[in-house]
Amino acid sequence: MEDAVSSSSKGLLELSQSLTRKKRREKVEVFQDVLRRLRESNDEEANQPGFEDELWAHFTKLPLRYALDVNIERAQDVVLHKNLLQMAHHPNPAPAVEVRLMQIHRISDGNPGDSVHSTFSKRGGAQGTDHHDSMHPPPAFGLSPSTELALGANKLYVQDGNSAVSGNSLLFRPSYEITISTLDKPKLLTQLTSLLSEIGLNIQEAHAFSTTDGYSLDVFVVDGWGNEETEQLRGVLLKEISNMEKQSGLNQHFLQSALNQDLLSPKMKFVQTDINFTEDHVDTPNNGSEAWEIDNTLLKFEYKIATGSTGDLYKGSFHSQEVAVKVLKPECLNENVQNDFAQEVYILRKVRHKNVVQFIGACTKPPHLCIITEFMSGGSLYDFLHKKKSFFRLPSLLKVAIDVSKGMSYLHQNKIIHRDLKTANLLMDENQVVKVADFGVARVEVQSGVMTAETGTYRWMAPEVIGHRPYDRKADVFSFGIVLWELLTEKLPYEFLTPLQAAVAVVQKGLRPTIPPNTHPMLVELLERCWQQEPCLRPEFSEILDILQHMTKKIVEEEKSSKRRSLG
Repeated sequence: MEDAVSSSSKGLLELSQSLTRKKRREKVEVFQDVLRRLRESNDEEANQPGFEDELWAHFTKLPLRYALDVNIERAQDVVLHKNLLQMAHHPNPAPAVEVRLMQIHRISDGNPGDSVHSTFSKRGGAQGTDHHDSMHPPPAFGLSPSTELALGANKLYVQDGNSAVSGNSLLFRPSYEITISTLDKPKLLTQLTSLLSEIGLNIQEAHAFSTTDGYSLDVFVVDGWGNEETEQLRGVLLKEISNMEKQSGLNQHFLQSALNQDLLSPKMKFVQTDINFTEDHVDTPNNGSEAWEIDNTLLKFEYKIATGSTGDLYKGSFHSQEVAVKVLKPECLNENVQNDFAQEVYILRKVRHKNVVQFIGACTKPPHLCIITEFMSGGSLYDFLHKKKSFFRLPSLLKVAIDVSKGMSYLHQNKIIHRDLKTANLLMDENQVVKVADFGVARVEVQSGVMTAETGTYRWMAPEVIGHRPYDRKADVFSFGIVLWELLTEKLPYEFLTPLQAAVAVVQKGLRPTIPPNTHPMLVELLERCWQQEPCLRPEFSEILDILQHMTKKIVEEEKSSKRRSLG
């Protein structure tokens, strides 16, 4: 048996390695194809000495996905990306931005039945429409079919007195491709999408890449700008991004200076981040010597469970008790990270429920910041479904859903919004009791209902959070609906879309996961209620809990009745 398992694991490893080699070969082919196209077009830069090495270095510093996604019909865009990354590097790091009108359609010749948009593929270019005569170039990464349909729905009927465009002609709201290169950092994509939204742009598509030397290349397809002045839009973006980075840099500089000069005592450093939060934060009272304060030298680390952008999670022990230890990376200790840390400690100290992971203590003296909770030996529901390829039968699924609902109902009764409810943050103990975990972005609900936009994870995120609109605890209910669908299907939500493509479709096209046709009718109704577009139409967790418990009772009765019929 062990030999069979070993052989199976070896086969999977070899298959994985084979696929990786294939993708790397494709990357080389894309590089060669782009270089050939540039030279055939007599591109001035492509004929400069050392250009081939620069181009290969560009492909090397970006993830493999970049080469596999880029539209090689637009080889010149690769040069643009290379140059923007170089501009962001030198002479002093600064954001580099390019804006252009994007050709995804053509004006009809008076027949509304004409084709009004075309589909692009990386290899094939335009399909069905000749773009050699187009006014504007196609997007650098093509468009997903769902995005094209959405843009196609944006057609406007206009009348022009000069008859250059007849009243029967179809025009479209202008679309733009925005390419931004800047220093990479945690939550950069969230900040950029928030910024674009604040200046009135609607994101239709996005592609985000991080380089090996600490920079980012983010490409957005947007509409919503009132005219075709690309330079004006570029100027607005440069100003806003520079302000965003300046503000972030000032916060980090102040914090680092205080730490270096030891202006604050270790305890005061922590307290400083606990007070004077923005309106979606709360003050953490300082009660002097806290029983939950843990000396980090008493912690023993065994192995790493997971890693994140600002911290790592370890299996360890404290006074012989098995624990999970979330350790913040010292190099990531800016003001925002410490604020989130303080908030998480505050919330964990407040809660005590059998379906919420138990808080044991924290180390609050920079740079050794960590949070200690009970160790959940069953791992996350995400790993159970997607890595172990396991599944829940309906009675077990309902038990899991009831556990989550009990934990979330308790949190909401205590005015706590989780804001990142997903299967990765739902953990099982040795008895398969499920508990809500990871309160890194949780907040105490404020009366105004105005919370920070775009917190959480795109695939599970409520549309009002993605769209930067005011939201409340009902955002967690939407996320629960996605979790429930995931438990039912064992599939990743919107698995054929990138996270940002899924987010755009959820907000602008009302996209929801497809419910399997044989799903229990009561479960179908619950799912559809949980992910209603309007938050007020979603149920409270107390009601969800009643529904699930009633469903469990009904299913047990149905099974008993079925057995009696089979025996009779």
